[in-house]
Amino acid sequence: MFLTPLMIAALVSACAESGANYAPVLDGEPTAAYAHDLRACQALAANQRQFDRQTAGSAALGAGVGALAGVADDDVSESEGIAAGLVVGALVGAAAGAGDASDRRESIVVECLRGRGHRVVG
Repeated sequence: MFLTPLMIAALVSACAESGANYAPVLDGEPTAAYAHDLRACQALAANQRQFDRQTAGSAALGAGVGALAGVADDDVSESEGIAAGLVVGALVGAAAGAGDASDRRESIVVECLRGRGHRVVG
């Protein structure tokens, strides 16, 4: 029962820096300034909060859904089912929110490089 929350928590923490380390594909050869600009854009993306309001909202929604699922679990008492559902649901929601935040960080890197004149295709 506790293995799943621990695995999800590990996933969430593993995503903590993802997105900010993204190195996009360029159309053509990189310019002399590309490496410097890439590091600057990655630093900009890394400064954006990974666990923001959207992630918190996803965690809250997941906790609610998990609690409802826990009530329906006939294998455990209602209070145990609600508690387990809250924890697992919150962690799943937080993991989904962290994934969205990672996507936003990748977009920051891409747009920053484009703004600096690099031909980024994705």
